[in-house]
Amino acid sequence: MNTLKNQIMRSTFIKLSVLALLSFLVGCSSLKTGDDGNWVGFTESGKASFYGDKHQNKKTASGARYKHTLKTAAHKKLPFGSSVKVTNVDNGKSVIVKINDRGPFVRGRIIDLSKSAFSSIGNTSSGLINVKIEVIK
Repeated sequence: MNTLKNQIMRSTFIKLSVLALLSFLVGCSSLKTGDDGNWVGFTESGKASFYGDKHQNKKTASGARYKHTLKTAAHKKLPFGSSVKVTNVDNGKSVIVKINDRGPFVRGRIIDLSKSAFSSIGNTSSGLINVKIEVIK
């Protein structure tokens, strides 16, 4: 009888130990914003570029057609339909864009803006601007 009781206690101890270890590991993990499905508040800083003229009317990764006049953007990970505030850190100007494409795929760039979105916060002749992005919806 004692042997059975000891086995049950040992089994319970092992299960509780594993549970405690897993709880500890989850509590110590460093998930960035967005890993839980809620991207609101996610921020990132880096370089922004804009779509060239050759992309006009081509399909984006979301299936929508790219239009220079719309305030849209491409990001590598943000969900399609996300609203993102993009701020030019050099002049403080901001624009709200909707994510509808994937990219940019050039090292150091964090977002590709439509031509109209880019021109509302910077000069397209510069090609690149330093920005901070923040998911607002």
